[in-house]
Parts: sequence; structure tokens; C-alpha cells
Amino acid sequence: MRSDAMKKGLEKAPHRSLFKAMGYTQEELNRPLIGIANSVNEIIPGHVHLDKIAKAVKAGVRLAGGTPIEFSTIGVCDGIAMNHPGMRYSLASRELIADSVEIMATAHPFDAIVMIPNCDKIVPGMLMAALRLNIPAILISGGPMLAGRLGQKPVDLISVFEAVGGVKTGLLTESELQELEDCACPGCGSCAGMFTANSMNCLTEALGLALPGNGTIPAVTAARIRLAKTAGMQIMKLVNSNLLPRDIATRKAFENAIAVDMALGCSTNTVLHVPAIAHEAGIDLDLQLFNEISQRTPHLCSLRPAGAHFLQDLDAAGGVSAVMQELTNKGLIHLDAASVTGQSVGANLQAVSILDRTVIRSIEDPYHIEGGIAILYGNLAPEGAVVKQSAVAPEMLVRKGRARVFESESSASEAILDNRIHPGDVVVIRYEGPRGGPGMQEMLTPTAAIMGMGLGKDVALITDGRFSGGTQGAAIGHVSPEAAEGGPIALVQENDEILIDIPNKKLQLLVDDASLHQRLQSWRAPEPRVTQGYLARYAHLVTSGATGAVLKTHAGSGL
Repeated sequence: MRSDAMKKGLEKAPHRSLFKAMGYTQEELNRPLIGIANSVNEIIPGHVHLDKIAKAVKAGVRLAGGTPIEFSTIGVCDGIAMNHPGMRYSLASRELIADSVEIMATAHPFDAIVMIPNCDKIVPGMLMAALRLNIPAILISGGPMLAGRLGQKPVDLISVFEAVGGVKTGLLTESELQELEDCACPGCGSCAGMFTANSMNCLTEALGLALPGNGTIPAVTAARIRLAKTAGMQIMKLVNSNLLPRDIATRKAFENAIAVDMALGCSTNTVLHVPAIAHEAGIDLDLQLFNEISQRTPHLCSLRPAGAHFLQDLDAAGGVSAVMQELTNKGLIHLDAASVTGQSVGANLQAVSILDRTVIRSIEDPYHIEGGIAILYGNLAPEGAVVKQSAVAPEMLVRKGRARVFESESSASEAILDNRIHPGDVVVIRYEGPRGGPGMQEMLTPTAAIMGMGLGKDVALITDGRFSGGTQGAAIGHVSPEAAEGGPIALVQENDEILIDIPNKKLQLLVDDASLHQRLQSWRAPEPRVTQGYLARYAHLVTSGATGAVLKTHAGSGL
């Protein structure tokens, strides 16, 4: 066993003595030692209950003959960190989470690891660590939050963000906003729509590194506790069979995950996280692969924020497995891919059926013939930009508009809420990329304000930053190269004309090449916004959003 390095033999008597100081018996030390990476804390609604998930996992491990050993990681709540300097730390926290799990599982060589995350950067961070370590591993999330209810209307966190714009335009009163904020998030779990956290938990299931049900079983149900116990028991089977993460997360598995991404209409942040996870497995996922899979994968589910359904509805309809089963009807799933069940994907799907066709549509009757995400290219984004096309109003799929240029998210948000943005405008927010932000802030506040003020069919937003999974509308992010690297978005001037053509995957600044060259000659990189601490180091090492914003292995290197 891998853990023998710290517990077996005469020379390890001091090590065993330290274990016994914590109350471990010799019998417990004789068993496989299973690390339990638990990101429980009291600042993230999706994590506040993870102590209960961990308790169930540990019970499962013990039932199957192992010894669970729990340790913690950090976590950032993107909603609470939104629209203030804390958001710069959100994406950057992913790398620290991966590093901390790597450190804990290497300094204390566990025989396997169970990962317990739930929210945005914690899920991909732990998956990156699992593929880096390549020891038997399984992920069990805390599950999605139930939708809130205001009268007869289901609501969620995004309802509150958008209502702020409604108050600004007089569509809602402040007392109505207060009533909404009290009921929109009714309890623990990752926010109730197909936002980033739930997107990543569903894709982990499709990738094969989590058990069926991981992405959709609600946080507050007994079924979630049972799944956690099953995950604890299943990790022992993975130890016995030595089935490793890189045996499961092959290129075929990533293609399965991207197909599910497109069918569900997941968050644009998956285009950052999926390549970063694949990178740890030694697999290069070019952004064009997302377009290729999107063009052949129909959009089957219309979930919040683009549609009316919530994660609890998807779960009741059959969950991720039912979506994958439907995709097999068009040959879009690699059935021979492995999974943590110990069986192939095909075997996992044999007894699966769709229970509600209003939630999961037939492949012959999709919401859209293409998947939920598109990658746009053009002289404004030579290395690509990302849009959640399934959440864009038809009127905005092809649009020319005049640029309204802002050097930060906060200045753009102020302009939107002050009614200085008008129909036909294209809001450009730059110097918010991985390096320039630093940290690639999410732009939920300005996009929600645009929607809440009734401008969703008239105003687009383009940024080298990124968006919350709760964003809807013509919101185009991850523009690469970013402004801080001298990318073309740095050269946009007020009132320049911009062409957005989502069906043809184009994003074009309608300025001639000679003028752009002249602008580039006079461009100078701005001074860094952060010059000390973790973010300064992160800005020095982070790569482009087009490559998943992973860190260079050392200063001056490539990936």
C-alpha cells in the first residue's frame, strides 16, 4: 500500500506513535488510509453542510474496511466575493486548492482520496489535484440548493442580482427586493441553476470521476447522504482494483464531458476549467474542440439562467445519466469510457431512461440544434472568446454596435446602473483578464444589471474577464489575448463599431488593420494593479484564458 511509506516497518515506529497520539489504533493503521479532502466552511452556502457529507463518506469507508482521515481546503463563495476586490481571488484560488490537496496527499501518502467540494473553483481545483496525484480518487459534491419561492414563482440567486437593476429602473421597490433576498436562497447547496458549480459537478459525473447522481441530487435529501456513503465504499473498490484517475479521464472521457456540457447549456467557466483539468492529465484540449462538439451536439435542457428549470427538475427527470443516454441516440457518447463505478459508461447507462421530456428534450426536438457554448474568433479575439449562446436572445445573435469602453468592471457597472448605457451599445470591459485583473473577475453584476434594466435584447458586453454561470444575454468573455498582454481588446476606442456574429463564430472590431497597427504602436502596458502577495505571484505566472488560465511551471516558461 502507498501508505506503507509512513506506517510500516521498524523505522516507522515514530510515525505510528504520532498516529496513536491522535487516537488511531493499530488495527486502523493496518487498513488502507483514505484521505478525505473536505472543503467545509461557514462562508459558502454550498459548503456549510459538508461536515455531514464527510461523516457519511467516512462511514462508507469504514464499512468497506478502510480508515478515513479528513483534512481541509480553502474555498471562495463567488456570489459573496462578487463586485469587490475579493473576486480577484476566486479563479486564483483554484490553483491553491489543487496545490494544497497535492501537498496533503504527498506529505501524508494516502492510499486513495475522496474529494468533497461543491462550488465554483473548489470542484476543478480538486479534480486537478486528483489527476496530478493519480492515486485512486472519487469526487462527491454537496449537491445543489433547492429553488426558492416567492409566492407561486420559483426564484434563485440570479433573481436577486437582476432585481437590483429592476430597482434602479423603478420596476421593483426596495421592499420587494428585500422580500426576494429573504427567500431566493432557501438553504444549503450550490446555487440552484446551471451555474458554474452545478455545471462542474455535472461534468465530473460525465467525466467518470463521480458516481451517477453527483451533479443533480439536491443537497438536503437523504439520497445525497446515501450517495456519500456509497462513494466512501466505492473508493475501497478503486483501491483494490487500482483504477486510477488517468485511466478514467482519457480524451474520450473529456469529449463525453464536453458533449454533456453542450446538451445542458453549462456555464462558460467550463471552458476555463475543463482544459485546466485535462492539462493535469497530459491532454491538450484546444478551444476549437468545444466548437466542433457543440456543432454536432443539440441543446436538450433549458436550465436557469437561460430557461425555467432548476437542478432539482433535472434530477427528477433522470439527471446527467438520462442526458447521456439521450445523446447516445446520435452516437455522441463514448460508451467504452471508464468510470469510478468500475464499469464502462455504456454499462452505467443500460437501465437509464428519461422521466420528464419537458425537462430533457428528445434529440430530435432540441431547444437548439447546436450546443450551449460557442467559441468566437476574429481580429478582436484571435485566440478565441466564449459565449453561452443558448442564453442569448435571438435579436442579439448577430449585431453591430458602438463600443462603450471601460477599464474595469466597477466603472462599467456604475455606468450601467446610472443609465448611461443605451440600446445598440456594446460594453467593453478590459484589463480584467487572468493577468490584468489580476484573477479574471466574474462580471455578474453588470450583466445582471443589463438584464434587470430591460436591455438584454439591445446591449452586448465583451470582456477579457469572465462571467458567472448565472449570466445570460449577449455576454462574451475570455477574450484572448487579454488587454494586459497587448491583445486587440486593448486597442478598442469609444464609439468603434463591433460586429458580433454568433452563428458564424465571429467577433470583429470594424477598424482597418493600419489603424489598429498605429494604435498598437502607441499602446503601453498599464502598471500592475496588485504588486504584493499571492495575486502578484499569480499574475506573474498565469497563462491565457484560452489555455484554461493554468500557471506556468516556472517564471518565463510555457505550460
